[in-house]
Amino acid sequence: MNMSIRILLVDDHAIVRAGYRALLAKQPGLEVVAEAADGNQAYQQFKDCQPDVVITDLSLPGISGLEVIARIKQRDAKAKILVFSMHQNPSFAMQATRAGALGYVTKSSPPEVLLRAIHEVHAGRHSLSADIAQALAMAQLGTERVALDSLTGREFEILRLLVEAKSTEDIAQTLNISPKTVANSHYLIKRKLGVGSDIELTRLAIRLQVVNLLELAGSAGDVGEIAL
Repeated sequence: MNMSIRILLVDDHAIVRAGYRALLAKQPGLEVVAEAADGNQAYQQFKDCQPDVVITDLSLPGISGLEVIARIKQRDAKAKILVFSMHQNPSFAMQATRAGALGYVTKSSPPEVLLRAIHEVHAGRHSLSADIAQALAMAQLGTERVALDSLTGREFEILRLLVEAKSTEDIAQTLNISPKTVANSHYLIKRKLGVGSDIELTRLAIRLQVVNLLELAGSAGDVGEIAL
């Protein structure tokens, strides 16, 4: 009887997925049964393969890992999801947990941390890598951080896309919601964060590491106009 933990591996870099797959293949009791390179493919693979554990990055083409988590959990409330991401920002971990992830491990963690987290998540337990656990503990106060953490998962996702200079129509299409919903959320986000303009919103997002200048340069093509 095969008692292996069946894994869906989601990452937009083929070489990175190959490395993870090679690591997991060496472990008894773990089996990668499907892979996905973007959010839509991840959701389809989840429906087709019904894996025991989903391991996903957050930075994906199209819909992000946060949206993937939310959609998978909406389809199957018992789905077990582990985030494996380069993002060490505690707000990303909080948003992933709110969306339904049981675990969050950073890519800078040793391999054994990821392997342990897979088993913990499969058992239905929460699992955080040490760096994220420490960051969460240290990011308790600060009015800006508290304000950021007050955003809903959908608002956080819209914020990320807004500061990447996505249009209202692009965001609506990406998240499968109406432009009016995006516009209303845009207003609520600025009100919750206490900013009066999109320039202030972008500055705050960079300061709180929702995005960094290099990511923003790749999206908007111009960092020179952003003064912190």
